[in-house]
Amino acid sequence: MKKKAIIAMSGGVDSSVAAYLMLQKGYDCAGATMKLYDKPQCSQPGEKACCTPSDTEDARNVASRLGMLFYVFPMQEEFHRQVIDKFTATYLNGGTPNPCIDCNRFLKFNALLEKARELGMDYIVSGHYARIKQDPDTGRFLLKKGLDHTKDQSYVLYSMTQDQLAHTIFPLGSYSKSEIRKIAQEQGFINADKPDSQDICFVPDGDYASFIQSYTGNTPQPGDFVDKEGHVLGKHKGHIHYTIGQRRGLGISAPQSLYVCSKSLKDNQVVLGLPEDLMSDSCLVGDINLISWDRLDHPVQCKVKTRYRQPEQPATIEQIDDDRIRVTFQEPQRAVTPGQAAVFYDGDTVLGGGTILAENA
Repeated sequence: MKKKAIIAMSGGVDSSVAAYLMLQKGYDCAGATMKLYDKPQCSQPGEKACCTPSDTEDARNVASRLGMLFYVFPMQEEFHRQVIDKFTATYLNGGTPNPCIDCNRFLKFNALLEKARELGMDYIVSGHYARIKQDPDTGRFLLKKGLDHTKDQSYVLYSMTQDQLAHTIFPLGSYSKSEIRKIAQEQGFINADKPDSQDICFVPDGDYASFIQSYTGNTPQPGDFVDKEGHVLGKHKGHIHYTIGQRRGLGISAPQSLYVCSKSLKDNQVVLGLPEDLMSDSCLVGDINLISWDRLDHPVQCKVKTRYRQPEQPATIEQIDDDRIRVTFQEPQRAVTPGQAAVFYDGDTVLGGGTILAENA
């Protein structure tokens, strides 16, 4: 009997080719798109936004061309609760979130997997550039980087559990992006040359502060820009307008370039400093998920990435309680930002990761 798989289809070229490759491998496949929201500002088609109505139609077109059943699952409530609410709360509490990680964690590899099981499917499949291998010695499933390191998406997948890894397939992990587009062109897919989505889907214009104000009804309160000694340097528009490491848009005249180094929500202050003030020797990570082990019993030397586009950096990780890990960098790192993810690597294997709680732990 054929194994059954449901393909998470975003309407983009990657998930479309993932569906084609699974059919070529002999799986019984169906396509599925998650309907995440209804608000008009989240549904305008654009070159870089994802999850628009036109994306759903592109996914439906490819599924039809491949002869697959196609489902649209309404998941607006889960998306608002697990992704948008968390996004706004993190900003309002001074952090800088990564909603794509939460969407993968709570929607694609949790809610969608539940839907797949209800339909009697064996696997869910996505177009991420990553790989899953099973360790023959321990039996644990391991998450590995995609072979095309320029497209590797393992950073946003660190929260996957053993159960999720055991029931997920990433067919693109051994391909380059150019190879995927070539396959799509050869198959005549409507989205073969469609640009990759880059923006946060529910904030397509990139104006996070306006979105948060509109969504929550919370009006940002102006306050003081201060230096690290507490001297007032000027006025800010509200702390949600700024993130750690930001230099542009501050409106401050100074003999040297100033950067956002931290925020004091208690005093409604945004602290500015010089480049050297952005450097951190360590950070504290919470809400952790470990893939290679159940728990860290001793300090481990590895490499750590604290932003999606940042190169990995040598560090030591040490678990200090059930849900926190201390990361000590070999060399000080710039703009380690609460709310972002710290992901741990050993070569091309993702050891795990978590959410940065504080710098200089």
